[in-house]
Amino acid sequence: MPPATLRIELQGMSCASCAGRAERALGEVAGLRDISVNFANGQAQMVLDGARAADIAEALRAANYPAREETVRLSVSGLSCASCVGRAEAALNALPAVLETHVNLATESAKVRYLPGHTDAGALARALTEAGYPARVEQESGEDQATRRSAEIAHARRQVRIATLLTLPVFVLEMGSHVIPGMHALIIETIGMGTSWLVQFLLTTAILLWPGRQFYRLGVPALIRAAPDMNSLVALGATAAWLYSSVALFLPDLLPAGTRTVYFEAAAVIVTLILMGRWLEARAKGRTGAAIQRLIGLQPATARVERKGAIIEIPIDDVTLGDLLHLRPGERVAIDGEVTEGTSYIDESMITGEPVPVLKGPGDAVVGGTVNGAGALSFRATAVGRDTVLARIVAMVEEAQGAKLPVQALADRVVRVFVPVVIAVTLLTVTVWLLAGPAPALSHALVAGVSVLIIACPCAMGLATPTSVMVGTGRAAELGVLFRKGEALQRLDEVSVVAFDKTGTLTLGAPTVTRIEALRGFDAETVLRLTAAAQTKSEHPIARAIESEAAARGLDLPLAEDFQAIAGHGITARVEGHVLVIGTARLLAREGIRVDVLKPVAQELADAGQSAIHVAIDARIAAVLGIADAVKPSSRAVVDALHARGLKVAMITGDATATARAIARELGIDHVEAEVLPEGKATAVSALQERFGALAFVGDGINDAPALAQADVGVAVGTGTDVAIETADVVLMSGDLVGVVNALDLSRRTLRNIRQNLFWAFAYNTALIPVAAGALYPATGLMLSPILAAGAMALSSVFVLSNALRLRTVQPVMEIEK
Repeated sequence: MPPATLRIELQGMSCASCAGRAERALGEVAGLRDISVNFANGQAQMVLDGARAADIAEALRAANYPAREETVRLSVSGLSCASCVGRAEAALNALPAVLETHVNLATESAKVRYLPGHTDAGALARALTEAGYPARVEQESGEDQATRRSAEIAHARRQVRIATLLTLPVFVLEMGSHVIPGMHALIIETIGMGTSWLVQFLLTTAILLWPGRQFYRLGVPALIRAAPDMNSLVALGATAAWLYSSVALFLPDLLPAGTRTVYFEAAAVIVTLILMGRWLEARAKGRTGAAIQRLIGLQPATARVERKGAIIEIPIDDVTLGDLLHLRPGERVAIDGEVTEGTSYIDESMITGEPVPVLKGPGDAVVGGTVNGAGALSFRATAVGRDTVLARIVAMVEEAQGAKLPVQALADRVVRVFVPVVIAVTLLTVTVWLLAGPAPALSHALVAGVSVLIIACPCAMGLATPTSVMVGTGRAAELGVLFRKGEALQRLDEVSVVAFDKTGTLTLGAPTVTRIEALRGFDAETVLRLTAAAQTKSEHPIARAIESEAAARGLDLPLAEDFQAIAGHGITARVEGHVLVIGTARLLAREGIRVDVLKPVAQELADAGQSAIHVAIDARIAAVLGIADAVKPSSRAVVDALHARGLKVAMITGDATATARAIARELGIDHVEAEVLPEGKATAVSALQERFGALAFVGDGINDAPALAQADVGVAVGTGTDVAIETADVVLMSGDLVGVVNALDLSRRTLRNIRQNLFWAFAYNTALIPVAAGALYPATGLMLSPILAAGAMALSSVFVLSNALRLRTVQPVMEIEK
């Protein structure tokens, strides 16, 4: 069995260092490779090369970042003996995300525990069905990701509200005198300072034990394992302030004279502000995955299926291959299929970015999630579940969002050592203040130490890259550009040359009539009508081009008689009493027909890389037709746009040199590799890489797959073959080449956004740690309050997330032509 890519969801990650530790824990599991843990979306992505899901789950549990598990109950039919049970369990256990399976013969059911993300309940049911035991989902324990994310945001909001209600009295009692004149004297005269401190102690303790409990639940075990994370820093900082204040309140004689003061408000506000920052982070993270949720939301929950002669509405997961579905006007297409009856225009813009609805009739393919127009259609399901186009798009985007870009490597290396270094800096700061600080040295040491612990959290560093990648790739998908591999975002920004395949990529991929030059005495449309009629009996692609031109002009074609094909030369036929000879100049010369008068036109066509088709009517030369594989309307504009970005443009084709150079002149292409055999395209790409540097190759055919794989970035035109699409790093769903320019623009914008985030995160932490440690105190007498440190730390993460979210508003630099 080939290696499978597994994507799972992790719990308990609170900062970038958590993601690094989870990644290292997975790295110790035998049979795993290409591991990437994404802090922003809480997912891990890896390639299974022999590893079992159970081993993965155990390694993550031991690292204190357990994988989320779900259990599903399936109703199974076709079980008749114990061997059936064994085969059914084997079919389920063969799936890479399955942890445990129990099939019950007596109840005809299966209970499956699995790691969601890579698979779902519907996929498990289909696996059993394909194994010969039809199954359907009976009961599922889990919720979808959007529901869980909403629940997380709601929980974070509740925690912030509780912490704020408890913190407000503490803050007012201790800090109110800085705002309200006479407040301090009022407290002393009424409840007394001792009572005020006692109230602060009770409320702060409640904050630490209730909404702040999560910092201890996650941070203390990390400290015990000598792998401190952000929770550890917060727990240490808040506990230090609370403990010092409690000693000052209950055991004041243990402290040196002049140091008896409390910092309950610091502990309380630190926890509240960081909880608030996490709430804002959760909300922003929810928006980073909005593109995925919008894509998932395109598929209807139910479908109208014809069963036993009746049309019934069933859940989408119950649709099977071959089902006949019915689609009413204005409805969304439920599943991928092939039209069997009816005609209608389908709006496919949400999948391809193409703005013009497409006419669909019998034999045409429809894609789940697209919107039907005014007609009614019947279609047969050709793909279900994770095999549908929409599901594959979602999977591609999720895989790209979970990828780790090379630019993230520096941040990962820094984050790995950052927290231990911060703790060391904190200890050094406290020691220096105790030894050399002014009175009260202990109070100054506490303030500086807690401030360093709080402000140095590397959350912003961990969020800098993955959030931008998530938003950028999601927005790209909405514009019809799929980054199948996240690292392609960075590599595309680094290319210096873009190479195109010709046929079907730069050109339409089919011959068309480009010119009709008729001699005096012959009408061009009459010549075309007679020629197209003669060609109806030919199987040559040129015949189809001539027929298509006649159809486009609305010409009625008479019947042809006495048809004869002359291999390699052309045809002869009789139409409406006229004898036609159609083909090469040599064929007409053989028939004794002079073509000299049209020789200049034929030469012009040859120089332009087009085929010259001569037409003689009743032994007289009548016209010459130019036939060529015409360039796509957007090709020239795309080449110009690439030149404007300072990129070289090349073309690699198997066509004759003259034809290739003519196309290159027409489009303004810099470099041409012509007469390249299919197996030589990868070699041609390699040669261009050596000459120009990093290269993106754009193609659409099976013979393009090696070149797509050889290129630094392979870009597949979505209207091409599945082989090309599966080999590529980037897929243009619409098939329009403007997607190349939009992909480059999105790549550059996303990388610029990442660099802004990384600069902010690094500069912020680097600059403020010395300030928190008290570097400004000798010159200004000012120290950074732990409260301000907590606010500043939360602000850093919110800034990074907000900056990444700006990518949601990116507009395409080139619009698909309508």
